[in-house]
Amino acid sequence: MESRPETVSRNCNNGSCDIISWFEEVSENAGRVQTETLGRILEQNYGVEYLKKWFGDIKIQEMEASELECLYTSLVPLASHADLDPYIQRIADGDITPLLTQHPITTLSLSSGTTEGRQKFVPFTHHSSQTTLQIFSLAAAYRSRVYPIKEGGKILELIYSSKQLKSKGGLTLGTATTHYYASKEFKMKQEKIKSFTCSPPEVIFSDGDYKQITYCHLLLGLYFSEEVEFITSTFAYSIVQAFTSFEDYWKEICNDIKEATLSSRITSPNLRKAVLDIITCTNRCLASRIEENCKNLESEDWFGLIRKLWPNAKYVYSIMTGSMQPYLKKLRHYGSGLPLVSADYGSTESWIGVNVDPCLAPENVTFAVIPTFSYFEFIPLYRQNKDCSYAIDDFVEDEAVPLAKVKVGQEYEIVVTTFTGLYRYRLGDVVEVAGFHKNTPKLNFICRRKLILTVNIDKNTEKDLQLVVEKGSQLLSKNTKAELIDFTSHANVLSQPGHYIIYWEIKGEVVEEVLEECCTEMDESFVDHGYVVSRKAHSIGPLELCIVEKGTFKKILDHFIGNGAALSQFKTPRCTSNQFLLRILDVSTIRRFHSTAYA
Repeated sequence: MESRPETVSRNCNNGSCDIISWFEEVSENAGRVQTETLGRILEQNYGVEYLKKWFGDIKIQEMEASELECLYTSLVPLASHADLDPYIQRIADGDITPLLTQHPITTLSLSSGTTEGRQKFVPFTHHSSQTTLQIFSLAAAYRSRVYPIKEGGKILELIYSSKQLKSKGGLTLGTATTHYYASKEFKMKQEKIKSFTCSPPEVIFSDGDYKQITYCHLLLGLYFSEEVEFITSTFAYSIVQAFTSFEDYWKEICNDIKEATLSSRITSPNLRKAVLDIITCTNRCLASRIEENCKNLESEDWFGLIRKLWPNAKYVYSIMTGSMQPYLKKLRHYGSGLPLVSADYGSTESWIGVNVDPCLAPENVTFAVIPTFSYFEFIPLYRQNKDCSYAIDDFVEDEAVPLAKVKVGQEYEIVVTTFTGLYRYRLGDVVEVAGFHKNTPKLNFICRRKLILTVNIDKNTEKDLQLVVEKGSQLLSKNTKAELIDFTSHANVLSQPGHYIIYWEIKGEVVEEVLEECCTEMDESFVDHGYVVSRKAHSIGPLELCIVEKGTFKKILDHFIGNGAALSQFKTPRCTSNQFLLRILDVSTIRRFHSTAYA
């Protein structure tokens, strides 16, 4: 378990106290604030084509906020991305009529595409940048109460921009993180706290590939290692990826610090200049200390790497929930008890909640909804069998309720209405209300609702797969010193009977008997009734475990980066039907095992 502070510091500067006071006030009045937020969204976008489709010529300007709220939820239906996509495509193609918003949309965010296999367009506006800056400031204020950081200290930020492209109609396309990094809000923040970040903007926005940028982040992070107060990235995956790379890079990095040079692996002229402008003096003493630590760490499989190399770091901060949970074990290995602080809850469509309890372990974290960011509704979900899958067809739904009417212990799907032109938009996220912060709900993220594994009547989601892989990998670590690096899956319906294939990349040597046991354990761990019945009837075949060679998941990462995804937004797809990825996985498979369950 991570170490936790015994006392909570209540010291904060005026800025952090002010933003916490603001949030305490809006949380206290969350129901009223939500009604007012919806009113502002509808007033700003009155008369747009999508709303006119439902409102007709109804005049809303003189309505009471509560009356408008009832009218809106009764007239405007719940929507998926498919419902709004025709409007977004028209905007992307250059249609400047007010389709979703009265103010012209000039920027579209691209979702990562790793969840559903394709990238989606989502409107991005000035409001998106403002709320991003606001939630970052609010979260930092809560963290500083528990983990105060030294004035003048630095942050090792493993953040990455990606290319911004143009749509057919001339709109700027890119990831939400890239748009934020390019915004004036981010530039003002960086200018204001320039001494905080180890890497200059030239590294974040470099034309070099992500491997070169990662190397430079690590080099500069170690150059300022004594001053680093905490380590952060958007997703936990990026931190694990960086430190895994460091295991290969460390000798070159030590040499660069020792000689004030830069490895020949950095080929981007702009990147070379930016880094060499900082590393102007040799530092043999620091290089020797790092080198000695790395030799010891290498012999201990890099356990405690962060504590040894960044001795003054207070915590590691990143999104660690959902699909990032499988990386917690490796982060804890690198951190050796250093607190892991889960970053806030949001999506490409909208920020949702802030972590007001940063001392909680990522598995227990909840997020307090920020009622000014969007208008939130919650669809109550009921599973007849609590042990069943979280698949969309396994739920019985009630009508959506407003934020003020949610109940503790109830599971919901989140619906958002945003300032950026999304109306009663189903996010597909399943959450549980764990409690309240004042009068705004604190949400526990459960899973994405989307079904990822199915052959016939079986229904399994990412959450189900994660639990199964966790059980199988426990046998791996129990019987050997090997560890699971990453995984994905595929529902093979071409062979008869169809069956699940789970791909593992592992580090270390494992005898076949152990892997056979892991394979059978996973097959027996699926609790979905449809899967169990189908396996017993042999209408679904034995689960197949494929062991892929080292570096396979980096090839998958390279594929997504090459197609425009940003490393800071990348999530390993937990299930894939993408033929290109399947070719990578199949070509890289070095051993195959089949379950002996239900024989």
